[in-house]
Amino acid sequence: MRSAPDECQACPDGLLKRFARDQSGSYAIIIALLMPVLVGTAGLGTEVAWWFYKHKNMMSAADSAAVSAATAGTNFATEANAITTFYGYANGIGNVTVTVNQPPSTGSFTSSSQAVEVIITQPQARLMSALFGSGAVPVTARAVALGNVGTGCVLALDPTANPAVTVKGNTQLNLINCNLYDNSNGGSALNVSGTATISAAMVGVVGGVSGTSSITATNGIRTGIRAIADPYANVTPTMPTWCDYSNKFNVKGTTTLSPGSYCGDISVAAGATLTLNPGIYYFNGANLSVAGNATITGTGVTLVFTGSGGNWGSATIGSNANVSLTAPTSGTTAGIAIYGDRKMPVGSSFNLTGGGTQNLQGAVYLPKGALSFSGGNGTSTTCTQIIADTISIVGNSNVQVNCAAMGGNAIGTATAQLVE
Repeated sequence: MRSAPDECQACPDGLLKRFARDQSGSYAIIIALLMPVLVGTAGLGTEVAWWFYKHKNMMSAADSAAVSAATAGTNFATEANAITTFYGYANGIGNVTVTVNQPPSTGSFTSSSQAVEVIITQPQARLMSALFGSGAVPVTARAVALGNVGTGCVLALDPTANPAVTVKGNTQLNLINCNLYDNSNGGSALNVSGTATISAAMVGVVGGVSGTSSITATNGIRTGIRAIADPYANVTPTMPTWCDYSNKFNVKGTTTLSPGSYCGDISVAAGATLTLNPGIYYFNGANLSVAGNATITGTGVTLVFTGSGGNWGSATIGSNANVSLTAPTSGTTAGIAIYGDRKMPVGSSFNLTGGGTQNLQGAVYLPKGALSFSGGNGTSTTCTQIIADTISIVGNSNVQVNCAAMGGNAIGTATAQLVE
């Protein structure tokens, strides 16, 4: 006689218990039940990843467009749209909106006329994310670039001097349509004191500025800029190890000299006139001294100050000296009127303080020199560049750069940097 079964195999409750104990095929059923969730999650993840990709690509377009626009002058909007179109974001096509503002509409540079803001927006249609919300997902990229306007006529190279540029007393420094650049990171890298004033197209300083109320800059005073490259860093005249002229020249009347290596000092007395024939004059451990009311002239000339050991050439031009030197337009020293050997000690003294009768057509390039400067009348001299380790303006000076015909190099170029 059989005993009664523990459960009814055909009963509903029995079928459920049997199904619960039966593991064959259960994983497939579970996966099948979860598949919609898994596919949905993967799809949503892919969709979010696509949004991030679009934003990254859009950000690259905005960055490039802002930088290009900031160097394009009055055509900034056209330039910005051309760049975004190149990246695939043409304004008004494919729901793309490109907005270009100068100055920016928001942020820290709303008062800077040389800052350009580019905003790209393209709503993204929802796919799986439509389960969690409605409407397109806005994807936006924004960039702001600040441009360097025009080129410079004054540049201090020292990276740490505090200050590297000094304008003091009752000096008036007038930079006509050009910029003053200061590469020092000091807190008072540029110092304007007393009743001194600066007028420039722009003032750009790596560090800080003391005396901003005495500065008038059409395109603003900018601190925290990137250092400006030395425009003549690759100019390296071959320095002579010989002497063409060993004796000293004490000019008291009218004298004419020819190019060569001078190992003896040249002094031009008050009332005397020195004429320099075209070429390069090497002051090989020798000094040039021009007294007040003396006259020195030369066209197509470069004065190169060099030497060795503790014996380095230098120059002193006194107040009211009549100086008219024009740099050569070709050759190794094209565009350079005065050149200082970069091997000389930092802080080597040069005093070019002839005042309004001192006209130097070309660059005064003294990369290791501590330059005291006063001069230039801004009318007969249309191209003067002042580049030194440190610069002290000690008298009224008018400087401008219209150097296209001189063959020299520009101080700074039409560049821009991202700031937001």
